[in-house]
Amino acid sequence: MKKLFAILSLALSLCLLAGCMGTPVVYRCDCPTDGQSNTQPDSDNPQTLPTGALKTGLAVVANAGDSKNATAADNGKATYDVTLVAVVVDDKGVIYDCIIDSIGTRLLFDANGAITSDLSAPISTKNELGDDYGMKAYGGAKYEWYEQAAALANYAVGKTVEELKNGAINESGKAADADLASTATIYLGGYVSAIEQAVANAKHLGAQSGDVLKLASLSSFASSVAATTDKEGTAQLDVDVTAMTMNGETITSCYIDSLQAKIGFTADGVITADLSAPLLTKNALGENYGMKAWGGATYEWYEQAGSFAQYVTGKTADEVAGIAVNEKTAPTDTDLSATVTIAIGGFQALIGKAAQ
Repeated sequence: MKKLFAILSLALSLCLLAGCMGTPVVYRCDCPTDGQSNTQPDSDNPQTLPTGALKTGLAVVANAGDSKNATAADNGKATYDVTLVAVVVDDKGVIYDCIIDSIGTRLLFDANGAITSDLSAPISTKNELGDDYGMKAYGGAKYEWYEQAAALANYAVGKTVEELKNGAINESGKAADADLASTATIYLGGYVSAIEQAVANAKHLGAQSGDVLKLASLSSFASSVAATTDKEGTAQLDVDVTAMTMNGETITSCYIDSLQAKIGFTADGVITADLSAPLLTKNALGENYGMKAWGGATYEWYEQAGSFAQYVTGKTADEVAGIAVNEKTAPTDTDLSATVTIAIGGFQALIGKAAQ
């Protein structure tokens, strides 16, 4: 493990220097409010959980609709709301396990186009913030966000998406089930939709019943740039995410995606981006991400991320940390470098955090 942490630290340092990652976040949702783990259905829904081969799914759903222009009196802000969901399901769509997390962050800029936020500041998810998120301390809530999200995730276990949608929420997106409503008072509609997307994205990647589901993310604003009179500024949120299953120390499935969300603004602090446009992940963009069309790559980003995820399946975190890379953290292993030419230092750090 000493080797893992040493190489993980190096990978994080290299990745931060490259401006592609931020603070690693990992959360295994073992904090239910009803005394049950995520791999157990609730007592009011005594369904049999799937067995055998399972599918691993991941959803990254983002919007920046609350962003605002700068004025002489107030900073402008690029505001991001990102929902992360990892699931394990069977071929019938019955959810075996589910983890929900969220990133709520913003980058500030003034009416002269200068960025006023600290680009090196860590970006924490709501699960990582835990009680410090402040719903109880400042909002008077009975349960903190991570507890409410865990309650919904627990409620989803043993159900299909349709069963979840029909029982979990009402027309206003709030909890309809009495037991769920006793813990989860936040708006749940968006999280249910993200669970639905994660299930739709699920693939057979090697997971089996009994494996442990993990969700980890790395986020940063480090690639953001201020505006000048000659060029627009960019508020750029980079988020790398993995949904991963493990049996003991061995990775049994791995799903990786990345969000590169950009909001342009002028030297007057005016946002130029269409805030109603969807913020798509690199997997969702597919061929349109443009590594082949504009960068001359043989394989597109989603193909390279998929190849890396397949390559690390069956390995331990120590073995992933030990994958040989060059000074740009691109792999030098012949088999891996045949399809993966992008930097993998951030991926190695992501796997290392998820495995903890």
